[in-house]
Amino acid sequence: MSIKYIPEPFRIKAVEPLRMLTREEREQKIKTANYNLFLLAGEDCYIDLLTDSGTNAMSQEQWAGVMKGDEAYAGASSYYKLVKAGQDIFDYDYIQPVHQGRAGEKVLFPLFLSKGQFAISNMFFDTTRAHVELAGARAIDCVIEEAKDPSKRVKFKGNMDVVKLEKIINEHGAANIGLVVMTVTNNSAGGQPVSIKNIRETAEICHKYQIPFHIDAARYAENAYFIQRDEPEFNNVPIKDIIREMFSHAQTFTMSAKKDAIVNMGGLIGIKDGQSDLVLKVKANCISFEGFFTYGGLAGRDLEALAIGLYEGIDENYLKYRIGQMEYLASRLDDAGIAYQSPVGGHGVFVDAKAMFPAIPYHQFPGQVLAIELYKEAGIRTCDIGSYMLGNNPDTKQQLQADFEFTRLAIPRRVYTQAHIDIMADALIAIKQRANTITTGYTITWEPPILRHFQAHLAPVKNKE
Repeated sequence: MSIKYIPEPFRIKAVEPLRMLTREEREQKIKTANYNLFLLAGEDCYIDLLTDSGTNAMSQEQWAGVMKGDEAYAGASSYYKLVKAGQDIFDYDYIQPVHQGRAGEKVLFPLFLSKGQFAISNMFFDTTRAHVELAGARAIDCVIEEAKDPSKRVKFKGNMDVVKLEKIINEHGAANIGLVVMTVTNNSAGGQPVSIKNIRETAEICHKYQIPFHIDAARYAENAYFIQRDEPEFNNVPIKDIIREMFSHAQTFTMSAKKDAIVNMGGLIGIKDGQSDLVLKVKANCISFEGFFTYGGLAGRDLEALAIGLYEGIDENYLKYRIGQMEYLASRLDDAGIAYQSPVGGHGVFVDAKAMFPAIPYHQFPGQVLAIELYKEAGIRTCDIGSYMLGNNPDTKQQLQADFEFTRLAIPRRVYTQAHIDIMADALIAIKQRANTITTGYTITWEPPILRHFQAHLAPVKNKE
């Protein structure tokens, strides 16, 4: 039975008109886009769940802050406001703005990683994996085995497998491990949270082998909410204190602020006290790649909105509503017998496309099949989190098989209402009812060498391979 929808802790003050194309129009649009959802025009999508990154609705305080942004090239007051907010929330001495999360990785990762080295994570997201490879290193995923069974309802399913982590370190040699990365929440595993206990255990292993421990912090607030709710030690601890505890165990973090800081553009690098040499190197890279370090590729208005959004994203009433949206959609899927990565994560519902289309092999991309069907059905744009996104082995160039074949419905923050979420559920139910008629997927007709899913062209497979 569907759970009760948690009402929005805000009123809607501005609206953006939407339009719904006919099914015939949508079928033509996706064909013209070479069956790649990224190549659709935004105005041709009725409900856009491609990502929750930068697609959020800013508050009246943030929009007022935009008008107050200090556009000085160096030393703007908005920069100091952002630094103060970052230091307060994360308790790191050095806060570096960048224009988005992957910019932070571009600035920081080459300082830790080079050819012949490895980086280990609970799971790398695609852009993070790409920056490991661009630095010359190789990425290894180390999520707990329970995460690989979408039907298994386990708390903190995003955790690092610490036994496997230590085994990998010993296999490759600690000197060859440039970085251990903890992704919170674990996006590729379905937006699944990581416990403080697991963060502590991972940090202990890193300290034992003298390997730098880094946090990919895009969804730090949602992760803190799950810790408060589900980890008994922290049931009565304020969200900000939980965040400080999470980050106290790492030496650095990068963040796409376009997620939990509820802005349309921005990112952060954080460096814990006592790493002055690293700070100087980060400043130098930032000046080369992003601009002077006091603006980091952002306008003053962006710095101002980000400083405000960092606090709005950790409001406990907001977080209860935010996770409640996911739980409401997931409960409707439960009622319909539609499999997803369960329990539901923080920023979206990851539908198990392999379970929806069991006849479609991984190299025909079940997650992409469901994404295309959702667009045809109701104008809903989503994306594959599976073998299509994972891509090819960087050394052999052979198609990799992902642990999951998900279609991710990433819900933008403060954007869609219960009625929209019901449309999402109804569309998935309609597809499930005809799923046995969909037995073949797609093949790639052109792809770039890296991060292919943003640009690749696909075509329907005519016959079973």
